[in-house]
Amino acid sequence: MNERLNKQLQFALAIDKAKNIFRQTHLSDHGRNENDAEHSWHMAIMAYLLKEYSNEPIDISKVMLMCLIHDLVEIYAGDTYAYDEENLKTQKAREDIAKERIFSLLPEDQKKEFIKLFDEFEEYQTAESKFAHAMDNLQPLILNDSNDGGDWRAHQVTAKQIYGRQSKTKLGSEKLFELTDKIIQKNIDSGNIKK
Repeated sequence: MNERLNKQLQFALAIDKAKNIFRQTHLSDHGRNENDAEHSWHMAIMAYLLKEYSNEPIDISKVMLMCLIHDLVEIYAGDTYAYDEENLKTQKAREDIAKERIFSLLPEDQKKEFIKLFDEFEEYQTAESKFAHAMDNLQPLILNDSNDGGDWRAHQVTAKQIYGRQSKTKLGSEKLFELTDKIIQKNIDSGNIKK
C-alpha cells in the first residue's frame, strides 16, 4: 500500500473514535446521549434540507463537509458542553492542539484543506460557516425540544445562556432563528428553561 493511501486509511480509522465521544444532548424521544458522529451526520443532512433558508447563497457541499469535520477535534480535546463556562475558557487551546494532531494523520494537502475548513468554521466569517453554525445550534435545540427540555432542566440552563448561544443563528439564517425563538419561548413558558 502506498504512503498516501495508508495515511488516508489511518485517518479514516482514527475518526471512528468520534462515535465514542458522547455529548450532553440526548437523542430524540428521550433516547441515550448522542455521540459526535451522530451530531455531525445529523447537522450535515439538516444543512442540505434547510439550505433554502440561508441568508446568503452558499456552497452546500462545503457546509456539509464543515458539519462533518467540525467536531473531529473532540476525539482528543473532548466535548465541551455549550453552557459549561469553565471549560469554554480552555476550549480553543485544547482544540488547536487536537486539530493539529488529528489532521496530521492525513497527507499534507488534505491536512491543509481540512485545517483551513475547520478554521473557517471557527472564524464564523463566511456565509458557509455562518450557516454551518446555525445547524450546530439548531440540531441540539430540536433534540432538546423533543425531549421536553430534559437536558436544559438537568443542567439548569437559563434563557440568557440559550439566547447567548442561539443569537448567532440569525447570522446564518433569519428564518431559522425565528423558529429557534419560538422553540425557546415555548420551553420557557413550560418551565423547561429558567427565566
